Amino acid sequence: MHKRSKILELDEVVVKFAGDSGDGMQLTGTLFSDAAVKAGNDLATFPDFPAEIRAPHNTIAGVSGFQVHIGKHRILTTGDSCDVLVAMNPASLKANIQWVKPGAMIIVDADAFEEKAFTIAGYKDNPLDNGSLDSFQLIKASISTMTAEAVSELNVERKVADKTRNMFALGMMLFIFNRPLEPTIEYLHRKFEKNATMYEANKLVLQAGYGYADTLEVSRSIYMVSPANIEKGKYRTIMGNTATAWGLLAASERSGRPLFLGSYPITPATEIMVELAKHKSLGVKVLQAEDEIAGICSAIGASFAGSLAVTTTSGPGLSLKSEAIGLAVMTELPLVIIDVQRAGPSTGMPTKSEQSDLYQALFGRNGECPLVVMAASSPADCFYAAYEAAKIAMEHMTPVILLSDGYIGNGSQLFKIPKVAELAEIRPPLAKANDPNYKPYLRDPETLVRQWALPGTEGLRHRVGGLEKQNVEGNVSTNPANHQNMVDLRAAKIQKVADFIDEQTVLGEKDGDLLVVSWGGTHGAITSAVTALQGKGAKICLAHFKHIMPLPKNTEDLFKAFKRIVVCELNSGQFVNYLRMTLPGFKYHQINKVQGLPFMVSELVEKFNLLLENQ
Repeated sequence: MHKRSKILELDEVVVKFAGDSGDGMQLTGTLFSDAAVKAGNDLATFPDFPAEIRAPHNTIAGVSGFQVHIGKHRILTTGDSCDVLVAMNPASLKANIQWVKPGAMIIVDADAFEEKAFTIAGYKDNPLDNGSLDSFQLIKASISTMTAEAVSELNVERKVADKTRNMFALGMMLFIFNRPLEPTIEYLHRKFEKNATMYEANKLVLQAGYGYADTLEVSRSIYMVSPANIEKGKYRTIMGNTATAWGLLAASERSGRPLFLGSYPITPATEIMVELAKHKSLGVKVLQAEDEIAGICSAIGASFAGSLAVTTTSGPGLSLKSEAIGLAVMTELPLVIIDVQRAGPSTGMPTKSEQSDLYQALFGRNGECPLVVMAASSPADCFYAAYEAAKIAMEHMTPVILLSDGYIGNGSQLFKIPKVAELAEIRPPLAKANDPNYKPYLRDPETLVRQWALPGTEGLRHRVGGLEKQNVEGNVSTNPANHQNMVDLRAAKIQKVADFIDEQTVLGEKDGDLLVVSWGGTHGAITSAVTALQGKGAKICLAHFKHIMPLPKNTEDLFKAFKRIVVCELNSGQFVNYLRMTLPGFKYHQINKVQGLPFMVSELVEKFNLLLENQ
């Protein structure tokens, strides 16, 4: 640290790196996050990708960003607004200025603010010179020029030098936050092990950015965020999609069933398939099918053959899978369907997050077609949610839809790596060879679950398919009374899952003035808002749901203890309407947002206060 620097201790800070697609903002944000983790901070991150593929240069549509929230306490959200914004061109400044706190630091590449560039971005004149940024701590750095100077000794082309501009910005940020350069240099050495010139170029530019920040009067204040006081253990930063894949791997190991994934690539779920494809050594089989229908049908076939079968998708793909999901319900085979939700309908906004597929998960099939619906609540929780979804699917012989979303699927946080042996046991109901009492649809009286008879097992010949089956015997049947009985049995089997899941918990007291109800990836923002109001003495509590179909058994009793109930979700009211159908005896208020953006803690606090004041 420079001896003249003043140390500013902060409990938490939000930093966003933003630039044109191709400026390396995702890598820059990731490396800055890694530095924070090595310093012992808790964090939450969110990469903000453009929806357009190769949008025109310097346009708002082409802005790519990476936001990271670090702190010395538990971090649950990626932050409402930024304390520091790094903007590599006018469009990235224009797109993100609304999310920057007054008085915050803004670092720009001044070389990028040419008239053509800021005009394309929608500015009438240069925002660096017209006084519009006077309320911020503006650092106008000639990043492009200084980057070229830093690599001049290497005699590389200008376009090669420009690819390292992000390292100059990262070097500045590492100095400002008092982080060492060595771990990043080690990463660069590994990344460019076979390209010595690119390694040297990136290293020189990183060091140049660090040195430049050391010379700036405006950065004489060094930001210090002390290590977080977290439980001891082995941690790593993990993305939600990666955590989902790991949860499935753990479930495969714990259950003894080989893992099969049949899927078709779709944003923002593709990374689950990519991660699982890395683990052939663990017996994973991954099929990238020609379309969504082939993906799920291959998974159903693998389930029939005895695998832990999974298919992954997003909202548009879930629509295409609906008929095959009905086949899995009718055959009563275990299947995990992971829907990483994005903004819709149709193609919608592929890189933006929503919770708008709940109706589809609950009801989007023909006939009476019940199944289990769950939702993950954070990047780290994706591991445990995927594990439990696999456990329920296999032990209860049913498809399970696990709802994630782009915000937590692409976002990351610290994850304490558990020991697989300490996870709950998974006991698939496998039929035994030559069991004289085996019948295809003979059910366990406690769970109503039929046995899983693997093909080729001696003495277990049976028939499955999409046609209705005779109860117990499994022969094709169109008998009206039998159909009614089978419909009732399949529905009752799903409801009985409630006997094997945890009761719903409440953050706060068991009664009060206002109960906030939420589900899925809104957990961090809503928890933060509720906790803030509890700290001020408000009688407000939170019930955040993981299990949606069926609901936990104590849900109705829990609701009865509160004067008011408000349901918060990133859609137009799908969970609240499901609650009105399922538990109609309550009046539900609702807070909804459908903007492709997560809830902000500040907006929730304001709305909760209004409800508390108007009792």
